[in-house]
Amino acid sequence: MNTENHTQLAAFIWSVADLLRGDFKQSQYGRIILPFTLLRRLECVLEPTRANVLSAAQEHQSKPDPVRDKLLLRAADQPFFNASPLTLGTLSDTQTGDDLMSYVQSFSRDAREIFEHLEFEGFIQQLSANNLLYQVVQRFAAIDLSPQQLSNYGMGLVFEELIRKFAESSNETAGEHFTPRDIVHLTTSLVLTGQEDRLQPHRIITVYDPTAGTGGFLSESDEYIQQVSQGVTVSLHGQELNPESYAICKADMLIKGQAVEQIKLGNTLSDDQLAGERFDIMLSNPPFGVEWKKVQKAITDEHTQKGFDGRFGPGLPRVSDGSLLFLMHLVSKMRPRQEGGSRIGIILNGSPLFTGGAGSGESEIRRYLLQHDLVEAIIGLPTDMFYNTGIATYVWILSNHKPAERRGKVQLINATGRASKMRKSLGSKRQYVADGDINEIVRLYGAFGEAEESRIFPVEAFGYRRITVERPLRLNFQASPERIQRLLEEKPIQKLDGTTRLGIQAACERLDAERVYTNRDAFLKDLKAALKALDLKLGAPVMKAILGALSERDPEGSICTDNQGNPEPDTSLRDNENVPLGESVFDYFEREVKPHVPDAWIDEGKRDPLDGEIGIVGFEIPFNRHFYTFTPPRPLEEIDADLKACTDRIKRMIEALSA
Repeated sequence: MNTENHTQLAAFIWSVADLLRGDFKQSQYGRIILPFTLLRRLECVLEPTRANVLSAAQEHQSKPDPVRDKLLLRAADQPFFNASPLTLGTLSDTQTGDDLMSYVQSFSRDAREIFEHLEFEGFIQQLSANNLLYQVVQRFAAIDLSPQQLSNYGMGLVFEELIRKFAESSNETAGEHFTPRDIVHLTTSLVLTGQEDRLQPHRIITVYDPTAGTGGFLSESDEYIQQVSQGVTVSLHGQELNPESYAICKADMLIKGQAVEQIKLGNTLSDDQLAGERFDIMLSNPPFGVEWKKVQKAITDEHTQKGFDGRFGPGLPRVSDGSLLFLMHLVSKMRPRQEGGSRIGIILNGSPLFTGGAGSGESEIRRYLLQHDLVEAIIGLPTDMFYNTGIATYVWILSNHKPAERRGKVQLINATGRASKMRKSLGSKRQYVADGDINEIVRLYGAFGEAEESRIFPVEAFGYRRITVERPLRLNFQASPERIQRLLEEKPIQKLDGTTRLGIQAACERLDAERVYTNRDAFLKDLKAALKALDLKLGAPVMKAILGALSERDPEGSICTDNQGNPEPDTSLRDNENVPLGESVFDYFEREVKPHVPDAWIDEGKRDPLDGEIGIVGFEIPFNRHFYTFTPPRPLEEIDADLKACTDRIKRMIEALSA
């Protein structure tokens, strides 16, 4: 069945909404249609062994539940069973609600839990109260969702379309529930490229998604591995925050014969339910730009108390965007290199590439990833690829077991031009990556060479040292009436008693009001003499206030020095320079700074806390800069001609209106 047929089937299933109109809000349609679709699919999957299960249920009814359940699972030949003699097609029209609940309760625990998370019972009662339940049941009983008619992959596409319709009808962001299939396919293909050694017969491959949604990445990786290798067992693991998405993901796993014990419900960042586990392949599309304030305490505690023994050792990003927390979470679940290592494919927006200067949490995370040589490639995607946002997005491929030729290097692939227009927009998704383009992107990645869309960089190319450049403080001093008035308004002066304040004013007025001192020591000598004449002894804070109020910055003034004769820095002229990592900060300073500001110097006290060298180390990945091509501006004559044509047209329109 092709994609168009899947869309048609999903539209047919969604047409049940016609029955619900008027009695239910539009936002509730999906909460009824999704669980009924799942129920019908489970029923169709179980149909071939249904008689065996009913016979086994009769035979083993007196046995303890755990024993009976195992025997029924064996009879069903599926990872779930239903021991009820009922089906959707045989429910009573007089007590449909009771029959339906009895039917759902007869599922094995994992399947039953799905309907609990979808709050199915509440909707059954509402449908019953509106005399709609039997009609809805009959409609679903007539839809053939058997595996012979619809493959597991096809069922996944139908789910996807139904969830998207649900998200649109309830005005939610579909992107929170699932990732578009083209992006899933691309990311999975990239992560599994060159992994033939791992995909050998009789191997068990573990796949993990910490933001599982409805299970798109898990399904696709399973499908991909089964296509390219024989006899590999794929073990799927995931965690999801949204109960409905979790329930659909779990149902998807059940339908496909996967064990569902490793699909967990909960917040991955604050409550990792697969703690301590390690995985071969990890795939994730975490929410873009979502703040993590709700779980801030748990994450900050883990960072400060566990350090690198926890998940967030390198640092924490700003609280407004938790994307990098998911990336660090995945890195913590990598297998050691000697055990074969792990590979990660994660979709992020642009901010993790460059947000945060040297020393910030984001920069320290990038530093950790790059200096530990974990980043293999970053692929820039076209815009308008996701259902809930049109922003620029990137696929990061990470590995702790890089092939020899990739070690110490990062590949950037610019796939922003590889977009095909959709015939009909789906939310914000107006473009998709066609199969041909996916193949070409994967080929560019596999070739690992320089090309128009591919650049190779050493890890150090993204690093720099932020040095602090100081310039000397130059002031002039004057005891003019305006500056004395400013002095009297200073807080340290206002705190003094009236006699002392008057004394300070009198001492300042003894100085020549016309004279502008360009040397602080000369002014200080005269000021102290004036204060001594009035027998005034003042503390350091008051003297500092006097000098501050009677001075102004003056590029012609003498340099102010400290007690050791070293120049004092002028904080208002302080600046930073980013020196490429690996270059001497002094050579850079002499070449780039000194010719322009000869009196400047480097503050050698500002050192990196990790390596102790001068300057704070920072890392950023200016992706777009590396693919920028200069387009010369149009000739002025051409622009002028366009403007003249435009103004002439406006003039004619005005004349036509006034005629």
